[in-house]
Amino acid sequence: MSAAVASTVPTDLVRAQEAAVLDMLRVPEVADDLAARFTAAGHTLYLVGGSVRDALLGRDVSDLDFTTDARPEAVLALLEGWAEAVWDTGIAFGTVGARRHGETVEITTFRADAYDRVTRNPIVAFGHTIDDDLVRRDFTVNAMAVQLTGSERRFVDPHGGLAALAAGVLDTPAAPEASFADDPLRMMRAARFVSQLGLTPTPRVVEAMTAMAGELSRITRERVQTELSKLILGRYPRRGIEQMVDTGLAELVLPEVPAMRLAVDEHMQHKDVYVHSLVVMEQAIDRETDGPDLVLRLAALLHDIGKPATRRKEADGKVSFHHHEVVGAKMTRKRLRELRYSKAVIDEVSQLVFLHLRFHGYGNGEWTDSAVRRYVTDAGPLLERLHKLVRSDSTTRNKRRAAALQRSYDGLEARIAALREQEELDSIRPDLDGNAIMELLGMKPGPLVGKAYKHLLAVRMEKGPLTREEAEAELRAWAAENL
Repeated sequence: MSAAVASTVPTDLVRAQEAAVLDMLRVPEVADDLAARFTAAGHTLYLVGGSVRDALLGRDVSDLDFTTDARPEAVLALLEGWAEAVWDTGIAFGTVGARRHGETVEITTFRADAYDRVTRNPIVAFGHTIDDDLVRRDFTVNAMAVQLTGSERRFVDPHGGLAALAAGVLDTPAAPEASFADDPLRMMRAARFVSQLGLTPTPRVVEAMTAMAGELSRITRERVQTELSKLILGRYPRRGIEQMVDTGLAELVLPEVPAMRLAVDEHMQHKDVYVHSLVVMEQAIDRETDGPDLVLRLAALLHDIGKPATRRKEADGKVSFHHHEVVGAKMTRKRLRELRYSKAVIDEVSQLVFLHLRFHGYGNGEWTDSAVRRYVTDAGPLLERLHKLVRSDSTTRNKRRAAALQRSYDGLEARIAALREQEELDSIRPDLDGNAIMELLGMKPGPLVGKAYKHLLAVRMEKGPLTREEAEAELRAWAAENL
């Protein structure tokens, strides 16, 4: 419901709706406590934005956001003696943070900013009313407030945010073109709210996102990555990714994902690899056991991005994607590095992409124990995630084939479990360490010790645990040929 429509609703009905909202909202005690201090000082204080939205949705509200007519210096004075900790890193933008009784609060002076529309940096200007503040916010569902000061609480919703939230609609208080020109990151936030809250952008928001997607290039990679990660970790990440692809945002953030729409899978079923990857991500999510897993979800989404680059038409007319996992791992590493992900995330996601296809050589259990050991060792701490990814990678509609693939992987996991009982499968190392190698061969530390160690590790992989005597015999045989 737009502000224009809201203005035609009878006043009595509006007040009744507001009263119902206030009865439904549970405002934390710390908010009332803080409001009392502002009231005593003659200032207004509003709970605002995501805090109100999440309270209406029944979600946990961990960090409380407030807005006020008090200037930052006055806010600091009011927090003195009340807050256990105060930080003013955002004071240039009118924001002061504090903590009391384990609750984190942020208090921002009414804003009426303008933007230079070259960077996303605002020209900070303080507003005078709550309406000044709310109209500059990103979306109507975030442009609601509850006045906590005064004789009684008041629900403030000039842009129809409550109706939009109830209808599952995402719209902007001002024209979306103006909102996105002010801050292009809001387009990524729109896709993120699609994922997190299941909201559907209005046609005018989608049109503006599509026309202005290129403006996202003004935003730093770090900030884009933060929004992308929140999207991936949302409840409906497929919807968020589809929103990015359909509007062109993905071309600037994850261009390899829309590129998969051009590929055909290796089974010649003309299955869109893009859609396949989205389904794999959903199936991987269904296998999560400890909450949303960014590494697993990214690996599932990106596991086939090497297919377009390796697509070949063979002599028999079939399409192949040889070594797409190798190419895909390199592409994954490059893209995540450009998005400024941490080294740990980059390493883990790219390794899962690299390993996701290896299981298909397992067949009906033809692997030797050595091959099983290498599978476990190469996966390392990623083994459980690899299990989930490989099982999720089966999207065939052929129920018999799907069941056969799952049985085959059951067999591999059983082999791994059996070897675990027999040996230290998760921490395979040579039967002789570096000190033993140097002592036996009379060597000093250096590259040759490392080569001997690698040889014994390869033997350990191939033959399993050796006795001390067997390991020493292997080392002497290697030394006779290499020293």
